[in-house]
Amino acid sequence: MGSARAWAGLDLGTSGARLCLLNAAGEILHEDTRALPPSRTEGRCSEQSPAHWWRVVRELLECVPAEARIEAIAVDGTSGSVLAIDPCGEPLSDALMYDDARAVAEAARIARVAPPESPANSVHSGLARALWLAERLPPGMEARYVNQADWIAGKLSGRHGFSDETNALKMGYDAMRRTWPRWIPPLLPETALPRVRPVGTPIGNRPDGARVCLGATDSTASVLAACDGIPEVGAGISVLGSTLVVKLVCKRPLFDATRGVYSHRVGDRWLVGGASNSGGAVLATFFTREQIEQLSRRIDPTTPSPLDYYPLRRPGERFPRNAPSLAPRLSPRPGDDVAFLHGMLEGIARIEAEAYALLARATGTPLKRVVSIGGGAANPTWRAIRERRLGVSVERARHRQAARGAALIALRQDRSAYSFHGEKGNGRRSVSKPR
Repeated sequence: MGSARAWAGLDLGTSGARLCLLNAAGEILHEDTRALPPSRTEGRCSEQSPAHWWRVVRELLECVPAEARIEAIAVDGTSGSVLAIDPCGEPLSDALMYDDARAVAEAARIARVAPPESPANSVHSGLARALWLAERLPPGMEARYVNQADWIAGKLSGRHGFSDETNALKMGYDAMRRTWPRWIPPLLPETALPRVRPVGTPIGNRPDGARVCLGATDSTASVLAACDGIPEVGAGISVLGSTLVVKLVCKRPLFDATRGVYSHRVGDRWLVGGASNSGGAVLATFFTREQIEQLSRRIDPTTPSPLDYYPLRRPGERFPRNAPSLAPRLSPRPGDDVAFLHGMLEGIARIEAEAYALLARATGTPLKRVVSIGGGAANPTWRAIRERRLGVSVERARHRQAARGAALIALRQDRSAYSFHGEKGNGRRSVSKPR
Protein backbone atom coordinates (compact mmCIF):
# COMPACT_ATOMS: atom_id res chain seq x y z
CA MET A 1 0.00 0.00 0.00
CA GLY A 2 1.34 3.46 -0.94
CA SER A 3 1.84 6.22 1.57
CA ALA A 4 -0.76 8.95 2.10
CA ARG A 5 0.43 12.53 2.53
CA ALA A 6 -0.81 14.05 5.77
CA TRP A 7 -0.66 17.32 7.70
CA ALA A 8 -0.71 17.05 11.48
CA GLY A 9 -2.06 19.15 14.31
CA LEU A 10 -1.28 18.58 17.99
CA ASP A 11 -3.51 20.09 20.65
CA LEU A 12 -2.11 20.24 24.20
CA GLY A 13 -4.76 20.87 26.83
CA THR A 14 -4.96 20.64 30.59
CA SER A 15 -6.26 17.09 30.83
CA GLY A 16 -4.93 15.55 27.62
CA ALA A 17 -3.49 15.84 24.14
CA ARG A 18 -5.11 15.21 20.77
CA LEU A 19 -3.64 14.50 17.33
CA CYS A 20 -5.41 15.16 14.04
CA LEU A 21 -4.16 14.26 10.55
CA LEU A 22 -5.63 15.91 7.46
CA ASN A 23 -5.18 15.14 3.79
CA ALA A 24 -4.58 17.83 1.16
CA ALA A 25 -8.34 18.44 0.87
CA GLY A 26 -8.64 19.12 4.62
CA GLU A 27 -10.39 15.81 5.32
CA ILE A 28 -9.61 13.99 8.55
CA LEU A 29 -7.46 10.90 8.04
CA HIS A 30 -6.77 10.00 11.65
CA GLU A 31 -7.50 11.23 15.18
CA ASP A 32 -6.19 10.06 18.54
CA THR A 33 -6.08 11.25 22.14
CA ARG A 34 -4.02 10.63 25.27
CA ALA A 35 -4.79 11.63 28.84
CA LEU A 36 -2.46 13.76 30.97
CA PRO A 37 -2.08 13.57 34.74
CA PRO A 38 -4.09 16.35 36.42
CA SER A 39 -2.36 19.58 37.32
CA ARG A 40 -0.83 19.74 40.78
CA THR A 41 -2.89 22.39 42.51
CA GLU A 42 -2.65 23.97 45.93
CA GLY A 43 -3.99 27.39 46.77
CA ARG A 44 -3.03 29.73 43.91
CA CYS A 45 -0.63 27.20 42.38
CA SER A 46 -1.22 25.03 39.31
CA GLU A 47 1.69 23.11 37.76
CA GLN A 48 2.33 20.38 35.21
CA SER A 49 5.46 18.49 34.23
CA PRO A 50 6.62 19.13 30.63
CA ALA A 51 7.89 15.54 30.63
CA HIS A 52 4.27 14.37 30.73
CA TRP A 53 3.45 16.53 27.70
CA TRP A 54 6.36 15.09 25.71
CA ARG A 55 5.47 11.53 26.68
CA VAL A 56 1.90 11.78 25.34
CA VAL A 57 3.05 13.59 22.19
CA ARG A 58 5.51 10.79 21.45
CA GLU A 59 2.80 8.18 22.07
CA LEU A 60 0.42 9.94 19.68
CA LEU A 61 3.03 10.21 16.92
CA GLU A 62 4.21 6.62 17.39
CA CYS A 63 0.63 5.43 16.79
CA VAL A 64 0.17 7.26 13.47
CA PRO A 65 -0.93 4.74 10.80
CA ALA A 66 2.04 3.38 8.87
CA GLU A 67 0.60 4.50 5.53
CA ALA A 68 0.46 8.18 6.62
CA ARG A 69 3.46 10.36 5.71
CA ILE A 70 3.41 13.59 7.69
CA GLU A 71 4.49 16.56 5.56
CA ALA A 72 4.16 19.27 8.22
CA ILE A 73 3.02 19.58 11.82
CA ALA A 74 1.82 22.48 14.00
CA VAL A 75 1.08 22.62 17.72
CA ASP A 76 -1.44 24.55 19.79
CA GLY A 77 -1.47 24.81 23.57
CA THR A 78 -3.07 26.49 26.55
CA SER A 79 -2.56 30.25 26.55
CA GLY A 80 -0.21 31.58 29.21
CA SER A 81 1.20 28.23 30.42
CA VAL A 82 4.90 29.02 30.84
CA LEU A 83 8.11 27.16 31.68
CA ALA A 84 11.82 28.00 31.85
CA ILE A 85 14.28 26.19 29.56
CA ASP A 86 18.05 26.14 29.18
CA PRO A 87 19.83 26.92 25.86
CA CYS A 88 19.40 23.27 24.80
CA GLY A 89 15.68 23.32 25.45
CA GLU A 90 15.78 21.28 28.66
CA PRO A 91 13.20 22.36 31.25
CA LEU A 92 14.56 24.22 34.26
CA SER A 93 11.17 24.19 35.94
CA ASP A 94 7.76 22.65 35.82
CA ALA A 95 5.22 24.69 33.87
CA LEU A 96 3.06 27.26 35.61
CA MET A 97 -0.31 26.59 34.00
CA TYR A 98 -2.79 29.11 32.61
CA ASP A 99 -4.79 29.08 35.87
CA ASP A 100 -1.79 29.55 38.16
CA ALA A 101 -2.35 32.80 40.11
CA ARG A 102 0.63 33.02 42.49
CA ALA A 103 2.54 35.78 40.63
CA VAL A 104 0.78 38.59 42.50
CA ALA A 105 3.90 40.62 43.29
CA GLU A 106 5.18 40.15 39.74
CA ALA A 107 1.88 41.38 38.30
CA ALA A 108 2.19 44.50 40.45
CA ARG A 109 5.68 45.12 39.00
CA ILE A 110 4.28 44.80 35.48
CA ALA A 111 1.42 47.19 36.27
CA ARG A 112 3.91 49.92 37.19
CA VAL A 113 5.46 49.99 33.69
CA ALA A 114 3.03 48.33 31.24
CA PRO A 115 0.23 50.13 29.41
CA PRO A 116 -3.10 49.36 31.07
CA GLU A 117 -4.43 47.75 27.88
CA SER A 118 -1.58 45.20 27.65
CA PRO A 119 -2.69 41.53 28.03
CA ALA A 120 0.48 41.07 30.13
CA ASN A 121 -1.01 43.35 32.76
CA SER A 122 -2.53 40.56 34.85
CA VAL A 123 -1.66 37.98 37.50
CA HIS A 124 -2.72 35.42 34.87
CA SER A 125 -0.31 36.66 32.19
CA GLY A 126 2.57 34.63 30.82
CA LEU A 127 4.95 37.47 31.63
CA ALA A 128 3.97 37.46 35.32
CA ARG A 129 4.65 33.73 35.48
CA ALA A 130 7.98 34.14 33.67
CA LEU A 131 9.04 36.76 36.22
CA TRP A 132 8.01 34.47 39.07
CA LEU A 133 10.15 31.66 37.63
CA ALA A 134 13.09 33.99 36.91
CA GLU A 135 13.29 35.12 40.51
CA ARG A 136 13.58 31.51 41.73
CA LEU A 137 16.31 30.24 39.40
CA PRO A 138 19.95 30.26 40.60
CA PRO A 139 21.75 33.58 39.90
CA GLY A 140 23.53 33.67 36.56
CA MET A 141 21.60 30.76 35.07
CA GLU A 142 20.87 31.31 31.37
CA ALA A 143 17.19 30.70 30.76
CA ARG A 144 14.50 31.42 28.21
CA TYR A 145 10.78 31.45 29.00
CA VAL A 146 8.43 29.76 26.56
CA ASN A 147 4.80 28.67 26.32
CA GLN A 148 3.45 25.12 26.24
CA ALA A 149 3.07 24.96 22.44
CA ASP A 150 6.47 26.65 21.95
CA TRP A 151 8.29 23.97 23.90
CA ILE A 152 6.63 21.05 22.10
CA ALA A 153 7.42 22.65 18.72
CA GLY A 154 11.02 23.01 19.89
CA LYS A 155 11.19 19.36 20.94
CA LEU A 156 9.83 18.27 17.56
CA SER A 157 12.17 20.46 15.51
CA GLY A 158 15.25 20.60 17.75
CA ARG A 159 15.06 24.42 17.49
CA HIS A 160 14.01 25.94 20.79
CA GLY A 161 13.04 29.41 21.90
CA PHE A 162 10.50 30.37 19.21
CA SER A 163 6.89 31.41 19.71
CA ASP A 164 3.97 32.50 17.54
CA GLU A 165 2.19 35.84 17.77
CA THR A 166 -0.87 34.47 19.58
CA ASN A 167 0.98 32.59 22.33
CA ALA A 168 3.37 35.51 22.87
CA LEU A 169 0.54 37.99 23.41
CA LYS A 170 0.15 37.37 27.16
CA MET A 171 3.90 37.65 27.58
CA GLY A 172 3.59 41.29 26.51
CA TYR A 173 4.44 40.98 22.81
CA ASP A 174 3.15 43.88 20.69
CA ALA A 175 1.44 42.10 17.80
CA MET A 176 0.57 45.39 16.06
CA ARG A 177 4.18 46.54 15.80
CA ARG A 178 5.46 42.95 15.77
CA THR A 179 8.08 43.55 18.42
CA TRP A 180 8.72 43.29 22.14
CA PRO A 181 7.86 46.68 23.70
CA ARG A 182 10.52 48.80 25.37
CA TRP A 183 8.97 48.51 28.83
CA ILE A 184 9.73 44.76 29.07
CA PRO A 185 13.61 44.64 29.15
CA PRO A 186 13.83 46.36 32.57
CA LEU A 187 11.73 43.48 33.88
CA LEU A 188 13.21 40.61 31.87
CA PRO A 189 16.03 40.68 29.28
CA GLU A 190 14.82 40.24 25.72
CA THR A 191 17.28 37.33 25.40
CA ALA A 192 15.11 35.49 27.93
CA LEU A 193 11.99 35.93 25.81
CA PRO A 194 11.01 33.74 22.85
CA ARG A 195 11.79 34.85 19.31
CA VAL A 196 8.34 35.58 17.89
CA ARG A 197 7.18 34.77 14.35
CA PRO A 198 3.76 34.78 12.64
CA VAL A 199 1.41 31.82 13.05
CA GLY A 200 2.45 29.00 10.71
CA THR A 201 6.11 29.99 10.33
CA PRO A 202 8.29 26.89 9.73
CA ILE A 203 11.10 26.67 12.30
CA GLY A 204 12.76 23.41 11.33
CA ASN A 205 12.30 19.76 10.40
CA ARG A 206 11.76 16.53 12.29
CA PRO A 207 14.30 13.76 11.66
CA ASP A 208 11.84 12.19 9.19
CA GLY A 209 11.76 15.43 7.16
CA ALA A 210 8.35 16.70 8.30
CA ARG A 211 8.32 20.48 8.64
CA VAL A 212 7.51 21.87 12.09
CA CYS A 213 5.45 25.08 12.00
CA LEU A 214 4.60 27.44 14.81
CA GLY A 215 0.99 26.95 15.86
CA ALA A 216 -1.31 29.08 18.00
CA THR A 217 -3.18 29.21 21.30
CA ASP A 218 -5.82 26.54 21.76
CA SER A 219 -8.66 29.07 21.47
CA THR A 220 -7.28 30.41 18.19
CA ALA A 221 -6.87 26.88 16.82
CA SER A 222 -10.49 26.13 17.79
CA VAL A 223 -11.65 29.15 15.78
CA LEU A 224 -9.66 28.02 12.74
CA ALA A 225 -11.16 24.53 13.05
CA ALA A 226 -14.70 25.87 13.35
CA CYS A 227 -14.34 28.16 10.35
CA ASP A 228 -12.15 25.90 8.16
CA GLY A 229 -9.33 28.41 8.28
CA ILE A 230 -9.18 32.17 8.79
CA PRO A 231 -12.78 33.47 8.65
CA GLU A 232 -13.82 36.54 6.71
CA VAL A 233 -13.91 39.97 8.31
CA GLY A 234 -17.23 40.38 10.13
CA ALA A 235 -17.58 36.74 11.11
CA GLY A 236 -18.33 36.11 14.76
CA ILE A 237 -17.38 33.04 16.75
CA SER A 238 -19.28 32.26 19.95
CA VAL A 239 -18.09 29.61 22.40
CA LEU A 240 -21.07 28.41 24.43
CA GLY A 241 -19.32 26.51 27.18
CA SER A 242 -19.22 27.06 30.92
CA THR A 243 -18.73 30.72 30.09
CA LEU A 244 -19.69 32.73 27.01
CA VAL A 245 -16.75 33.72 24.81
CA VAL A 246 -17.23 35.87 21.71
CA LYS A 247 -14.72 36.77 19.01
CA LEU A 248 -15.16 39.07 16.01
CA VAL A 249 -12.88 38.89 12.96
CA CYS A 250 -11.61 42.40 12.27
CA LYS A 251 -9.09 44.28 10.16
CA ARG A 252 -7.69 46.05 13.21
CA PRO A 253 -7.20 45.04 16.84
CA LEU A 254 -8.83 46.20 20.04
CA PHE A 255 -7.34 46.04 23.52
CA ASP A 256 -9.42 47.01 26.54
CA ALA A 257 -8.06 45.63 29.79
CA THR A 258 -11.02 46.98 31.76
CA ARG A 259 -13.28 44.52 29.93
CA GLY A 260 -10.74 41.78 29.29
CA VAL A 261 -10.83 42.43 25.54
CA TYR A 262 -7.72 41.49 23.58
CA SER A 263 -6.85 40.56 19.99
CA HIS A 264 -4.97 37.68 18.41
CA ARG A 265 -3.24 38.32 15.10
CA VAL A 266 -3.66 35.59 12.46
CA GLY A 267 -2.36 36.58 9.04
CA ASP A 268 -3.66 40.03 8.16
CA ARG A 269 -6.74 39.73 10.40
CA TRP A 270 -7.45 39.98 14.09
CA LEU A 271 -9.61 37.82 16.36
CA VAL A 272 -11.00 40.41 18.78
CA GLY A 273 -12.95 39.17 21.77
CA GLY A 274 -13.65 38.69 25.41
CA ALA A 275 -15.36 36.33 27.85
CA SER A 276 -18.48 36.88 29.94
CA ASN A 277 -19.00 35.23 33.31
CA SER A 278 -22.42 34.15 32.09
CA GLY A 279 -22.86 30.90 30.18
CA GLY A 280 -23.61 27.23 30.50
CA ALA A 281 -22.37 26.94 34.09
CA VAL A 282 -25.33 29.07 35.21
CA LEU A 283 -27.77 26.77 33.41
CA ALA A 284 -26.13 23.73 34.99
CA THR A 285 -26.78 25.20 38.43
CA PHE A 286 -30.51 24.69 37.92
CA PHE A 287 -30.92 21.95 35.29
CA THR A 288 -29.21 18.80 34.03
CA ARG A 289 -28.27 18.52 30.38
CA GLU A 290 -31.19 16.18 29.78
CA GLN A 291 -33.62 18.61 31.43
CA ILE A 292 -32.33 21.48 29.31
CA GLU A 293 -32.89 19.43 26.16
CA GLN A 294 -36.40 18.41 27.16
CA LEU A 295 -37.52 21.85 28.36
CA SER A 296 -36.02 23.58 25.31
CA ARG A 297 -38.34 21.62 23.01
CA ARG A 298 -41.31 23.31 24.72
CA ILE A 299 -40.00 26.87 24.25
CA ASP A 300 -41.27 29.03 21.38
CA PRO A 301 -38.05 30.77 20.28
CA THR A 302 -39.92 33.29 18.10
CA THR A 303 -41.52 34.87 21.18
CA PRO A 304 -39.20 36.93 23.43
CA SER A 305 -39.22 36.06 27.12
CA PRO A 306 -40.71 38.82 29.32
CA LEU A 307 -38.11 38.03 32.03
CA ASP A 308 -35.23 40.49 32.25
CA TYR A 309 -32.45 38.17 33.47
CA TYR A 310 -28.68 38.64 33.66
CA PRO A 311 -27.61 35.04 34.42
CA LEU A 312 -24.50 34.80 36.62
CA ARG A 313 -23.39 32.16 39.12
CA ARG A 314 -21.99 34.76 41.51
CA PRO A 315 -21.59 38.56 41.61
CA GLY A 316 -19.23 40.09 39.06
CA GLU A 317 -19.09 40.55 35.29
CA ARG A 318 -16.06 41.29 33.11
CA PHE A 319 -17.36 41.46 29.53
CA PRO A 320 -19.22 43.07 27.84
CA ARG A 321 -19.64 45.07 31.07
CA ASN A 322 -16.85 45.90 33.47
CA ALA A 323 -18.94 45.39 36.58
CA PRO A 324 -17.08 43.52 39.37
CA SER A 325 -20.01 43.85 41.76
CA LEU A 326 -22.87 43.16 39.33
CA ALA A 327 -25.31 40.84 41.09
CA PRO A 328 -26.92 37.87 39.31
CA ARG A 329 -30.41 38.76 38.10
CA LEU A 330 -32.55 35.62 38.05
CA SER A 331 -35.76 36.70 39.68
CA PRO A 332 -38.64 36.56 39.74
CA ARG A 333 -38.55 32.83 39.11
CA PRO A 334 -41.78 31.57 37.58
CA GLY A 335 -43.31 28.29 38.74
CA ASP A 336 -42.99 26.92 35.19
CA ASP A 337 -39.49 25.54 34.49
CA VAL A 338 -40.00 26.09 30.75
CA ALA A 339 -40.52 29.82 31.31
CA PHE A 340 -37.54 29.96 33.71
CA LEU A 341 -35.17 28.30 31.21
CA HIS A 342 -36.55 30.50 28.42
CA GLY A 343 -35.67 33.58 30.46
CA MET A 344 -32.12 32.37 31.08
CA LEU A 345 -31.48 31.44 27.44
CA GLU A 346 -32.87 34.82 26.40
CA GLY A 347 -30.70 36.58 28.99
CA ILE A 348 -27.47 34.95 27.80
CA ALA A 349 -28.43 35.70 24.18
CA ARG A 350 -28.96 39.34 25.19
CA ILE A 351 -25.44 39.43 26.69
CA GLU A 352 -24.03 37.89 23.50
CA ALA A 353 -25.75 40.54 21.37
CA GLU A 354 -24.45 43.29 23.67
CA ALA A 355 -20.92 41.88 23.36
CA TYR A 356 -20.97 41.83 19.56
CA ALA A 357 -22.48 45.31 19.44
CA LEU A 358 -19.65 46.62 21.63
CA LEU A 359 -16.97 44.98 19.47
CA ALA A 360 -18.62 46.17 16.25
CA ARG A 361 -18.78 49.80 17.47
CA ALA A 362 -15.24 49.83 18.80
CA THR A 363 -13.66 48.29 15.68
CA GLY A 364 -16.02 49.59 12.99
CA THR A 365 -16.71 45.99 11.91
CA PRO A 366 -20.37 45.04 11.37
CA LEU A 367 -21.31 41.50 12.42
CA LYS A 368 -22.21 39.38 9.38
CA ARG A 369 -22.71 35.86 10.74
CA VAL A 370 -21.94 33.77 13.82
CA VAL A 371 -20.40 30.31 14.09
CA SER A 372 -21.06 28.52 17.39
CA ILE A 373 -18.76 26.17 19.30
CA GLY A 374 -19.33 24.39 22.61
CA GLY A 375 -22.04 22.33 24.23
CA GLY A 376 -24.70 25.02 23.89
CA ALA A 377 -24.23 25.18 20.12
CA ALA A 378 -26.18 21.92 19.78
CA ASN A 379 -29.41 23.44 21.17
CA PRO A 380 -31.63 24.43 18.19
CA THR A 381 -34.02 26.44 20.35
CA TRP A 382 -31.22 28.54 21.77
CA ARG A 383 -29.80 29.02 18.28
CA ALA A 384 -33.14 30.42 17.10
CA ILE A 385 -33.33 32.78 20.10
CA ARG A 386 -29.80 33.97 19.42
CA GLU A 387 -30.52 34.53 15.72
CA ARG A 388 -33.47 36.73 16.67
CA ARG A 389 -31.35 38.72 19.12
CA LEU A 390 -28.26 39.01 16.91
CA GLY A 391 -30.05 39.70 13.64
CA VAL A 392 -27.68 37.48 11.64
CA SER A 393 -27.51 33.80 10.76
CA VAL A 394 -26.13 31.51 13.47
CA GLU A 395 -24.66 28.13 12.54
CA ARG A 396 -23.12 25.31 14.49
CA ALA A 397 -19.50 24.57 13.66
CA ARG A 398 -19.00 21.23 11.90
CA HIS A 399 -15.54 20.90 13.42
CA ARG A 400 -14.74 21.87 16.99
CA GLN A 401 -11.41 20.23 17.83
CA ALA A 402 -8.44 22.55 18.24
CA ALA A 403 -6.15 19.80 16.87
CA ARG A 404 -7.88 20.18 13.50
CA GLY A 405 -7.21 23.91 13.62
CA ALA A 406 -3.53 23.23 14.27
CA ALA A 407 -3.47 20.79 11.35
CA LEU A 408 -5.04 23.46 9.12
CA ILE A 409 -2.19 25.80 10.08
CA ALA A 410 0.30 23.19 8.90
CA LEU A 411 -1.70 22.48 5.73
CA ARG A 412 -2.37 26.08 4.72
CA GLN A 413 1.19 27.17 5.36
CA ASP A 414 2.55 24.25 3.40
CA ARG A 415 0.11 23.89 0.54
CA SER A 416 -2.34 26.72 0.05
CA ALA A 417 -2.08 29.81 -2.10
CA TYR A 418 -2.87 31.72 1.07
CA SER A 419 -0.57 31.48 4.03
CA PHE A 420 -1.21 32.43 7.62
CA HIS A 421 1.47 35.12 7.17
CA GLY A 422 -0.92 37.03 4.92
CA GLU A 423 1.44 36.37 1.97
CA LYS A 424 0.84 34.65 -1.31
CA GLY A 425 2.39 31.24 -1.59
CA ASN A 426 3.43 29.17 -4.58
CA GLY A 427 2.82 25.61 -3.53
CA ARG A 428 5.53 23.70 -1.73
CA ARG A 429 8.17 25.81 -0.07
CA SER A 430 11.56 25.05 1.29
CA VAL A 431 12.18 25.88 4.91
CA SER A 432 14.63 28.58 5.80
CA LYS A 433 15.82 28.68 9.37
CA PRO A 434 14.57 31.68 11.35
CA ARG A 435 17.34 34.06 12.34
